[in-house]
Amino acid sequence: MTAQDVRFPLAAGIADLVNPQISALVAGQEPELLQQVTPTTAELLRFWFQQDFCDVRTLNFHEGQRSAILHVIYAHEVLGARTLSELYEAVAPEALLDGGALGEVTRARHQHPKYAAKMATGTGKTWVLNALMTWQYLNKQVAPDDDRFTRNFLIVAPGLIVYDRLLDSFQGKEVDGERDFSTSDVYQQQDLFVPDNYRQAVFGFLQASVVTKADIGRKVTGGGLVAITNWHLLAGVEDEDFIEGDEVQAPGLDIDPKAAVESMFPLTPGTATGNALGVLDRRFARGGPLRFLTDLPDLMVMNDEAHHIHEMRSAGEVTDVEWQKSLLEIAAPKGKRFIQMDFSATPYNEVGTGKKKGRQYFPHIVVDFDLTSAMKAGLIKSLALDKRKEIAALPLDFRAERDDDGNVVALSQGQRVMLQAGLTKLRILEEQFAKTDPDKHPKLLVICEDTNVTPLVEDFLHGTGMSADDVLRVDSGRKAELSQKNWEPVRERLFDVDRHPTPRAIVSVLMLREGFDVSNICVIVPLRSSQASILLEQTVGRGLRLMWRGDDTIDELKRETRERIAKGQEPNNYFDVLFVVEHPAFEEFYKDLIDEGLAGSVGDDADKKNARGDLESVDLKPGYQLFDFEIPVILREADDELKAPSLDPLTLPRSKYPVDFLIRQIGKGDQFASHDQQEGTQYGDYRVEGGILTATGYNDYLSRMTNRITHALGANITKSAAKFKSVSQYPILQAHKPLVVGWLDTYIRHRLFDRSFDPHENENWRVLMVDDVAQHIAGVFATRLTELQQTVSAAEAEVRHILLSEVRTIPVRSTSCVEVSKCIYPKLPIPTNKGGLERRFIRWAEKDTKVEAFCKIHEHRHQVMRRPYLKADGMPAQYSPDFIVRTEDSIFVVETKAQSALSDENVRRKQRAALGWVEQINDLEPHLRMEVSWSYVLLGEEFVKNWESKGMRASEALEMARLRRPEQPTETGLF
Repeated sequence: MTAQDVRFPLAAGIADLVNPQISALVAGQEPELLQQVTPTTAELLRFWFQQDFCDVRTLNFHEGQRSAILHVIYAHEVLGARTLSELYEAVAPEALLDGGALGEVTRARHQHPKYAAKMATGTGKTWVLNALMTWQYLNKQVAPDDDRFTRNFLIVAPGLIVYDRLLDSFQGKEVDGERDFSTSDVYQQQDLFVPDNYRQAVFGFLQASVVTKADIGRKVTGGGLVAITNWHLLAGVEDEDFIEGDEVQAPGLDIDPKAAVESMFPLTPGTATGNALGVLDRRFARGGPLRFLTDLPDLMVMNDEAHHIHEMRSAGEVTDVEWQKSLLEIAAPKGKRFIQMDFSATPYNEVGTGKKKGRQYFPHIVVDFDLTSAMKAGLIKSLALDKRKEIAALPLDFRAERDDDGNVVALSQGQRVMLQAGLTKLRILEEQFAKTDPDKHPKLLVICEDTNVTPLVEDFLHGTGMSADDVLRVDSGRKAELSQKNWEPVRERLFDVDRHPTPRAIVSVLMLREGFDVSNICVIVPLRSSQASILLEQTVGRGLRLMWRGDDTIDELKRETRERIAKGQEPNNYFDVLFVVEHPAFEEFYKDLIDEGLAGSVGDDADKKNARGDLESVDLKPGYQLFDFEIPVILREADDELKAPSLDPLTLPRSKYPVDFLIRQIGKGDQFASHDQQEGTQYGDYRVEGGILTATGYNDYLSRMTNRITHALGANITKSAAKFKSVSQYPILQAHKPLVVGWLDTYIRHRLFDRSFDPHENENWRVLMVDDVAQHIAGVFATRLTELQQTVSAAEAEVRHILLSEVRTIPVRSTSCVEVSKCIYPKLPIPTNKGGLERRFIRWAEKDTKVEAFCKIHEHRHQVMRRPYLKADGMPAQYSPDFIVRTEDSIFVVETKAQSALSDENVRRKQRAALGWVEQINDLEPHLRMEVSWSYVLLGEEFVKNWESKGMRASEALEMARLRRPEQPTETGLF
């Protein structure tokens, strides 16, 4: 058993049960887990994690988020543990005998379902929270009497920053004083969080049921509650703001005696304002939300940044923090119908002092996705300690200089050296990153020891040439200097720093509270003497979120950085590297990361390196117009008349599965729950009594199958809803769903098994629930409808043109590229691994005098060339061809493939999709297609090697290898 298993026995025990099933779940198979949860949960798990669904989304859960979701669901549904001790008995009984664990987990505080997710800063805890809420709500909708689930949620934030962020996540951002739900996380990422058939219910629930802390118990909601508050409401105190003062204001600190007296005795002698009726009303109303939450029949509480729930230990006495006591009071009447879910990057208390100092972790941690795992997966920045010779020479005490009375009078020499080091690194990153993306603005974060130091740091930075706009000081002292009206703009600038060049440096005290979740902090200078691990970890956490996302070339460079750090080498590029200008006295905090090869160090020589490594931004070359391509984009007119599609289901391919064999194998039974494995579509929440499937159930099956087919055909992947509407190629299928339902019914009854088939006779309907049969039906219809759509007459379409040169810059690695002359760019990238075929083709085209122009397609930037297609299982996908080539009378869209991949079924489907596309273009008038004909070419590696070695021109090979449709379809078109 590893040390980690000992620290987190629940996480290790659940992982042993869940991890062996993940590969089957991802592959679309049927692991035991899916049989052990409710049909609704099974549908969600397929939708979230099955590879077919992941392939058609731009964003997906990463492995840490997946583990958190699966572990909680497994513990709650499969193991069915209703107390913490029951969970230990199920997965880690031996851990109950260690270190007083048995006495702890059997305490009253743990007598309800209780789970904690330990997830590193920047790894997306809020997305896990959203998924678990969706899981609970949808299950409660289907089974209102199941006490494992609830429609009532209380989300507790540690401060106003996280509180506001959660409101943004669930209600949307404020626009003119009103929150716009369409900007909420759940709506924006609906393709990730909610299956299509549940979206209306989930969106309606959130829009009607989310309440702010001021409205808890006051606003009437229907069908459930999502109450969002900060812990202060539960503790009966006010959250002044998000800025830390001279010391960290942990929620567990002792309550001020005066405040305690005032809370018990509202009438205080000699205080006129304290006895005002308005003040007394507010104090009385403070108990209203707690009573309301206590009276709810069931509740799931989600604590964001839950390290604030730790208990305080004084003279051996164990007590809860005040707001945790409130949660226990809320939980008391609910019993097992109260569920607690805690999220934290640092779910522990520090115990002991000096060499005996240690960490006491929460006992209910069910998943551990720590800093180490997140760094290895590339989900957060790599960490590099900036260890300069002059810093190493500084005395141990590098705090500000003070007079005899302890007043700060000046920055110490050590602080000045560290600040100058941080500025040097910042300027290097600013200069280099601007060459890659001028919209990326790296920032410096300076952490000071107290509010007396921050003005001195601000003055020092101004003295180095930084303007007033370049420096943003954020502390309680600054707030006191400004009126509320003037403070709000400072706060807004702070949370919008990623999008603007200024401020370049942020000066704070100790740390900004949780929720300061910006991505562009690249350099941290910690001017503090505290070695408290939780402070150090959270300080570094402010800069761990990724700055660079979604570019394959940069992702490759980041992988190389992680590999070099793991080998003890300095990084050769600085994309998503967090530099901490650190004194050697604090290396102990980083020791574990350094030992595991996750944190590296750089010295003075690092300043001479190119922050971008060998990455270049290649711009359009002079005279690029000669080599440009004009790509026709065919759009339907907005006022096109929608005509009914035409398809004969009796001509579709039959099933290869013999129906008599299937019926014998399936047998009969009294109950049947059905769900499609590939699509995750539950075909009907049937409860079949006496082996009878009602007409309603069969109709629901047809309806859901129709939704699957039409959704797949319309699933063009775009980043914006507006663009999706403009390029959606299959609106007619949405308008004519009844026709598709009729075709499905005819196909199932008269063609599927090449004989008459009555779903209601002798329980024949069971055959339709077999995953392979359902997949066959969906694949056959989706494929045929796609083929018909590709023959639509282009004369009826509106055409606009996009120039390839609209992408003015592409990223290229100088060590993995080819210089070219017949292209809009002077260089083209090739893969660092197995790029030989592409390099060979580029050189072949370069030396062919009949090739007038060509370009390698950048998958993410040349989006106009991306083609939708349907995979063999009927699921939608997209791909980009490799090259586009122009000769005097032709344009060739070229896909290069290794020889072993040519026979793959999905490669053939890409061929058909691309062939249909170029045929549409060729139906246009010549002036709309650059006066040339278009062709699609699939080149195998052996073909290229063979014909190039024989002296054939590349243009001749393309003409010979271009794909031709062997026969025209019998139908004349879709309309």
